[in-house]
Amino acid sequence: MHIMVTGGCGYVGTPLTQRLLGEGHRVTVVDIMWFGNYLSPCPELTILQQDIRDMEAIPMDGVDAIIHLANVANDPCSDLDPKLSWEVNVLATMQLAERAIAHGVKQIIYASSGSVYGVKEEKDVTEDLSLVPISDYNKTKMISERVLLSYADRIIVQCIRPATVCGYSPRMRLDLSVNMLTMQALANKRITVFGGDQTRPNIHIQDLIDVYLHFMKLGACAQGVFNAGFENLTIREIAQRASDRIPSETIVSESNDPRSYRLCSDRLLQTGFKPKRTVSDAMDEIIAAFESGAL
Repeated sequence: MHIMVTGGCGYVGTPLTQRLLGEGHRVTVVDIMWFGNYLSPCPELTILQQDIRDMEAIPMDGVDAIIHLANVANDPCSDLDPKLSWEVNVLATMQLAERAIAHGVKQIIYASSGSVYGVKEEKDVTEDLSLVPISDYNKTKMISERVLLSYADRIIVQCIRPATVCGYSPRMRLDLSVNMLTMQALANKRITVFGGDQTRPNIHIQDLIDVYLHFMKLGACAQGVFNAGFENLTIREIAQRASDRIPSETIVSESNDPRSYRLCSDRLLQTGFKPKRTVSDAMDEIIAAFESGAL
C-alpha cells in the first residue's frame, strides 16, 4: 500500500514510518520539520517538507490511506498561538479530508487525543461519555473528529484517542509525563511533581503504532472513535516508578492543571487488538537510551 503520514517526522511519526517501511509499504511523509528529520533515506520513502495548511501543494495521486498525525501538539504549544493551532489542527484537517476524497484515498486514520474528555470523575471513561475539552488544543481535537466523521459516508474514518504516549523515539519528546519524570530522575536525581493526584492514562509508543497498523488492516470493518490507553496511573505513581528505578528525590508542588481521567479501551480491545508493552517498559527504554548516550 501507499501510505501518507502527516507529521511523519515527529515523536510518533518517525517510528511509525520506520515500521510501515519495514512491512513493505510505500510511504510519503508530509512534515514541516520544526524539530528536524530523523528518518534515514529509503527507496520507498518520500519526504516532503511542507506546511499542511498549503494543501494544494501536497500530491495525493496513488495514496491508499492517510495516517494524520500532523498538528500543533499539546496545551502549552497551542496556547502560544491559538489561531495557528485552529488553522493547523482543524482547517487543514478538513481540507485534507476533502482533497483525499477527491483523489480516491480510501481511508483516514486520525490521531485525536484522550484529553478531549476534560476532567472526568467516572471510573471508566468510554467513547460514549460527553466531551468537555478545557483548552484550545483539546477543542481542536474534538472539532477535527467531528469534521472527519462528517465525511464517513465517502471515506473510511477512524479517530483514535490515545492516552499519554511514553517510550523512546529517535525524535524524542520529554514533555510527556512518563518520559519527563524518568528523564528528571536520570539527569537531576530529582523529580518535580505538580499536584500528583491527577490520574492519566498511558500507552507505549510501539503499542500506539500497533493500533494505527491494526486499523489500517481492518479498514471498513471497524470505523468511528476508539480510545487507546491501558495503564491509568496518578502522576505520583509514575514518579514513584521512576524513583524505584533511579534513586532520586521527589518534590511535590501545587498544580494549576486539573485534568484527570481514566480511559477505558474496551471498544478497541473488542476489535481484536492486544497491547504488548507497559509504562515500565518505556522507562527501561529511556534509561537504556540515556546510559548509551542516545539521550
